[in-house]
Amino acid sequence: MTPSTTTADRVFHALGDPTRRAIIERLSREGPVPASTFAGTITLTAVGQHLKVLEDCGLVRTEKQGRVRTCRLHTAGLMVLEQWIRHHQEMWQKRLDVLQEIVEEE
Repeated sequence: MTPSTTTADRVFHALGDPTRRAIIERLSREGPVPASTFAGTITLTAVGQHLKVLEDCGLVRTEKQGRVRTCRLHTAGLMVLEQWIRHHQEMWQKRLDVLQEIVEEE
């Protein structure tokens, strides 16, 4: 596996969890928020674990000021997914072009 594939795997894994997707969606709607705002249906410890996964794959950045940890969306992980999608789209487009040529020849 290439490093970019490994990173894409980590991003897909992170987004595979509904709680982490909800965190991403909330950050995209509201902008930077304190990590504690995600606690409610889950514990603050669980929030920290989810944020760690999101931060490790480049989807979220956190910074601590005093006692408050603020979370914000980070686009590096999304760019990895965009590259992965573009690569696979190009690969399939080439295959379909070859198939079209074969069909047109017959």
